Amino acid sequence: MSARSDDRPDADAVVTYLRTLQDRITTALAKLEGGDRFRRDVWQRPEGGGGESRVLSKGRIFEQAGINFSDVHGQALPPSATARRPQLAGQPFRAMGLSLVIHPANPYVPTSHANVRFFSTDAADPDWWFGGGFDLTPYYGFTEDAQHWHRTARAACAPFGDDVYPRYKRWCDEYFYLKHRNEPRGIGGLFFDDLNEWGFARSFAFLRSVGDSFLDAYLPIIERRKTQPYGERERQFQLYRRGRYVEFNLVYDRGTLFGLQSAGRTESILMSLPPLVRWEYGWTAEAGSAEEKLMREFLCARDWLSSD
Repeated sequence: MSARSDDRPDADAVVTYLRTLQDRITTALAKLEGGDRFRRDVWQRPEGGGGESRVLSKGRIFEQAGINFSDVHGQALPPSATARRPQLAGQPFRAMGLSLVIHPANPYVPTSHANVRFFSTDAADPDWWFGGGFDLTPYYGFTEDAQHWHRTARAACAPFGDDVYPRYKRWCDEYFYLKHRNEPRGIGGLFFDDLNEWGFARSFAFLRSVGDSFLDAYLPIIERRKTQPYGERERQFQLYRRGRYVEFNLVYDRGTLFGLQSAGRTESILMSLPPLVRWEYGWTAEAGSAEEKLMREFLCARDWLSSD
């Protein structure tokens, strides 16, 4: 759908917001960790643009946390960005975004991911759109955590229409799905793309609402679970389930594909992968175990807010 012409896109305003959001999330995670241990790498892309990667490794709370800002431009949109817009193939572009992935140390704290982004083209008929969302990947399931996550997602969408949360929740369930495993990556959240039909101002407001909600969604879950005792069994299951995260990111994730296809900074693109992971042939969960409960009750497309 073509963008409306009654309000012009303001890429500089988007950049300012994304950098501010990066600072806010960095500060919040550093506070939880007990000190700012983020490594900061400012990088330039030879084809145009650059960004800043912030990565925390081997922390007390976070085994690895990456918060990446990028603002890049080039002469031809890569295939991952034109799959839904084939008419823009080969067109000059500008793409900016904030992407973060957090892999906690404690298996009872879920992995989380968030991304907010803005694309524009310099085609004969210029176009632009927003995309993003956030999703949660638990290793051990807690209903109160899942409900809190989805209530926060619904609240972020509420000012924009009653149909927005159900639509983007369903899109998230469908997108973060490992077809070769016939299972979802986690419990979902929000996913949207190609958003411009509301016009720039309202679309940008929605992007900010999603980005601003991430810490509200995630921090209370970290606080509830970060000191929960665990042993080798839970650690091994966490590493096993992280394998699914790797499979999705390397096989399906559009952001990963876009970064690699557009000659982005490889270290920044692949910081989304966990530092330690394992695979095991033919593994099955013990009947009645917490691991089996995760597979049966949490790794499924589910209406977490039906009781509301």
